[in-house]
Amino acid sequence: MKAALDIATVQAFLLVADLQSFTRAAEALGTTQAAVSLKLQRLEALLGKRLVERSPRAVRLTADGAAFLDRARALMEAHDRALSGEASAVQSLSLGISDHAAGPELVPLLERLHAMSANLTLAVTIGFSREMQDAYDAGRLDAVIVRQEGSRRGGEKLTEDAFGWFASRRFALPSGEALPLATLAPPCGVRAIAMRALDKAGIARRERFVGGGVTAVVAAALAGLAIAPLARRIAPPGLIDIGPAYKLPGLGSSKVLLHSRVSDPARLAALRAVAAMFRSMATSERPVRRA
Repeated sequence: MKAALDIATVQAFLLVADLQSFTRAAEALGTTQAAVSLKLQRLEALLGKRLVERSPRAVRLTADGAAFLDRARALMEAHDRALSGEASAVQSLSLGISDHAAGPELVPLLERLHAMSANLTLAVTIGFSREMQDAYDAGRLDAVIVRQEGSRRGGEKLTEDAFGWFASRRFALPSGEALPLATLAPPCGVRAIAMRALDKAGIARRERFVGGGVTAVVAAALAGLAIAPLARRIAPPGLIDIGPAYKLPGLGSSKVLLHSRVSDPARLAALRAVAAMFRSMATSERPVRRA
């Protein structure tokens, strides 16, 4: 009799493949790194193939691992359908994310979450941290990923972002002119931090561009219109931190937190995966570009 694949083991493999980390996979599963590693070893022994290459800095699929990936996803989808039934209502998770916290992680995060949880509808709202927090407090959102503002406590720390003054490489400020800024409109917390820092340093500024989202603010900075206060994590490659060159005041850092009231197992598992993926991608090393 042939040995059978264990669903929990296949799920662990998929998380390792998606998160490229045993540590993050363990966080998503609510278990230990050693337990995930043991599951992978058993799966590799069962299949008689090496699925994952491990190194101190990276976890990558082997050719056999990549070939097994689609079959593993198909197995998990069939398993989920068998448990829930084709006609059962699809579960939903409403998630609010701060625009200044979303960054480049958002697209791969949603792609990976869809691959991992095909039977879950994810309703995502992007906005100001304060507005997302208010919607969460009012019960309109199941969970939020927001920047820490004021003295509010609680939440699970996903990462901590350092801020800088970002502009196009061709940006040049004529002598004696006020600093042109590109920001979000109030009540953006990052805008408030930048304004306080400039006021304290006695640096004149003018708001050259006010955007309805970080994408628009970044576009204004890339076009050379203005300087944008941004977290280094979300600044695209076309922008550089000109703060040191122009002797602009430091903007410090802020924590990115997850607040959640989810308790049922399926949605909680998806949310743990979201947190693990966000933490994994947000903490990946990126070069800091300075003028």
